[in-house]
Amino acid sequence: MEKLFHLKEHGTNIRTEIIAGVTTFLTMAYIIFLNPTVIGHKTTGMADTAVITATCVGAALGTWLIGWLSNYPLAQAPGLGLNAIFAYTLCGQFGLSAPAALAAVFVSGLLFIFLTVTGARKAIVDAIPFSLKKAMSAGIGLFIAIIGFTNVGIVTGQKDNPTQATAVDLTNFTDPKVLLALFGLIITTILIIQKVKAGLFIGMIITAVAGNIFQFCLGINMGVTAPTSWVPVIDFSMFGKCFTGFGELLGAPIPSLLAVLITLVLVDMFDTIGTLIGAADKAGLLDKNGNLPKIERAMLADALATTFGAIFGTSTVSTYVESTSGIAAGGRTGLTSTVTGFCFVVALFASPIVGLVPSAATASILIIVGVMMCASLKDIDWGDLEIALPCFFTLVGMPFFWSITDGIAFGFITYVIVQTAKGKLKKVNPIMLVIVALFILMYILTALQGLKIL
Repeated sequence: MEKLFHLKEHGTNIRTEIIAGVTTFLTMAYIIFLNPTVIGHKTTGMADTAVITATCVGAALGTWLIGWLSNYPLAQAPGLGLNAIFAYTLCGQFGLSAPAALAAVFVSGLLFIFLTVTGARKAIVDAIPFSLKKAMSAGIGLFIAIIGFTNVGIVTGQKDNPTQATAVDLTNFTDPKVLLALFGLIITTILIIQKVKAGLFIGMIITAVAGNIFQFCLGINMGVTAPTSWVPVIDFSMFGKCFTGFGELLGAPIPSLLAVLITLVLVDMFDTIGTLIGAADKAGLLDKNGNLPKIERAMLADALATTFGAIFGTSTVSTYVESTSGIAAGGRTGLTSTVTGFCFVVALFASPIVGLVPSAATASILIIVGVMMCASLKDIDWGDLEIALPCFFTLVGMPFFWSITDGIAFGFITYVIVQTAKGKLKKVNPIMLVIVALFILMYILTALQGLKIL
């Protein structure tokens, strides 16, 4: 293990890495059950069992790749938002069949690989100003914190309660799952403040055990999913279907096809870049300029995972912000990723019991890690509006727009506007200008689609 992952060099050990890997898995295991509801039989016609299988395999392969190629404690799985694009844009709006949509994901994966091996993706990361990288890290912290708050209903929205006067509001604390999440948050906070090793993991386990006791012993619904069968269902029926969808994909109108590919490439690229920088900053892996060494290897793993995921039958695979939970638990090397990937393989066979860890048990991890990631805000000069404005839009855009990519886009666009206003446009890295132009093109194409012009 020492030879493979250089544990001593990174100040960690096997026990810590195993705990971190399991912690990362448990905080992102929800995707196993969520992905079928987004791209399953109700939206794309793919069997839910096939989606679960492809999700676990794609997550395991992607996580192993990023851990082994970069030796970073990161994890991958089919991305949230990207799966919605797959279901509601590719299959819904454009009317593509599931195999044709998988073919589009496969092509986007090949584009990612090309951009990575040519060094274009690394050049893009290096072109981002230091302050914006720090804002991206904190923005992701706010984003995963609000995910934690909303997943268990501590924060509610008008979609949940149409009579609510405000866009977001605090719950009325009548839901037992909310109370369980608050209990978990208190317990985990105490453990972290007392600097208990693996405090995040222990807090999650205590909360999960409490949830199971209340649900199965007292009959109070805590969001625990009881096993319906101990026999796992492994379904590879979508394997290789992406290759049968190429004919249909190539027959799509060129403007629509272009819009699809641009959207897939940009969303995955900047979700991944933002997550990589944010997670790496949390782990102390960025250099003095805010750059991530070996980032091209991490991004190559992301590109390969997307390609393999499409072959097995799932939407775009991306690096997960939940990786920061394992980092907060002490994970520092690819051994953490190895453990997480192995957990996804086990989930193929043990999926009936994965639901015994309710979202209330993982919410506290997301919230506390969000707090930790906001530490990067200290490195931003908020007294200088030239720096503060683009950083602000990056920071608040992610939770407010519910999108890492849109937060980055608004921050980048604001950065170029500010630099233009200051007469410094010539000093802006040309790559940043190209990125901003592509973001604007993406929004234009999205608007045209909404107007039924494309």
